Amino acid sequence: MKLTVLLNLLLFCHVASTVKHSLKYFLTATSGVPNFPEFVVAAMVDEVLIGYYDSNIKTPELKQDWVRKLFKDEPQQLEWSSLQCFGLQPFFRDNLDSLKQRLNQTGGAHILQHMSGCEWDDETGEVVGFSQYGYDGEDFLVLDLQTLTFTAPKQQAFITKLRWDNDKARLEYDKHYLIHMCPDMLKKYLHYGRSFHQRTEHPSVSLLQKTPSSPVSCHATGFYPDRAMMFWRRDGEEIHEDVDHGEILPNHDGSFQMSVELNLSSVAPEDWRRYDCVFHLSGVVDDIVTRLDKAVIRTNWVPPAGFPAGLVIGVVVGLLLLLLAVCIAGLFIRRRNNNGFRPANRGQ
Repeated sequence: MKLTVLLNLLLFCHVASTVKHSLKYFLTATSGVPNFPEFVVAAMVDEVLIGYYDSNIKTPELKQDWVRKLFKDEPQQLEWSSLQCFGLQPFFRDNLDSLKQRLNQTGGAHILQHMSGCEWDDETGEVVGFSQYGYDGEDFLVLDLQTLTFTAPKQQAFITKLRWDNDKARLEYDKHYLIHMCPDMLKKYLHYGRSFHQRTEHPSVSLLQKTPSSPVSCHATGFYPDRAMMFWRRDGEEIHEDVDHGEILPNHDGSFQMSVELNLSSVAPEDWRRYDCVFHLSGVVDDIVTRLDKAVIRTNWVPPAGFPAGLVIGVVVGLLLLLLAVCIAGLFIRRRNNNGFRPANRGQ
């Protein structure tokens, strides 16, 4: 069974005009998963990993220099974060064991996941808090901050919903944290990391193709911020037909990547030079333009099994010999013509 971490399941789509910032916590409790900690916590600001804890290392690890500076200036924040990790571990362990027992799951790998945090719009000031749980890769419970009740997408979550809905003190604390404490902490992170978050990084852009008949993917990686767009043009005009836009996705180093594919099945080879790929980063004047050129396309394609390389080489050599023979014959005929031979008279 593949372990799908909640971070990969709950990525948000990014748009070029976004001015929103986010603080997210991803918590994962596991049972029966080999070579993986029983409890993991990851904290992210604007999709950048800032802190990590698991039940093996037993102490939070700070992942960014500016986060280390914040906790050095405010050591009580690090102490609070450590206590949260220690306190939540038995809570998740107990709930995971309870779910397994209720669902008669005595063996196998099982995963309880939680994503919580807030999103803050630095132009409008709007704050959105969120808290949701997943079990074995499916939605389990979602907190509604308006009614302070949980929604249960699955029937097996209904008993847990009723029990948690009755814990009013915990619900009030969750609301206060998500609407007030979380955005305050997010703003503090953004203040300390402003040089990091306000930086501009240009990407490397490549043309990729799986097989000679596959669409050509224009891939940009390593750019920051995520306010970017990429598109294909023909003769300098943006095109939409036969084009497939991918999402903007985060890299492990805090930068981003994106791709846009172009289907060339109906394009003649001599017309490839009319196409180019354009990458535009918000706030940057000059775009990165990559002309469609077969010579620069990267591919890992190799001839399929059963199609021996020797045969390929033989065909190529045969074609070269045939071409050489044609050239020699043409030269011979030309010399014969120069020595007095004339083309046959085709007149009537």
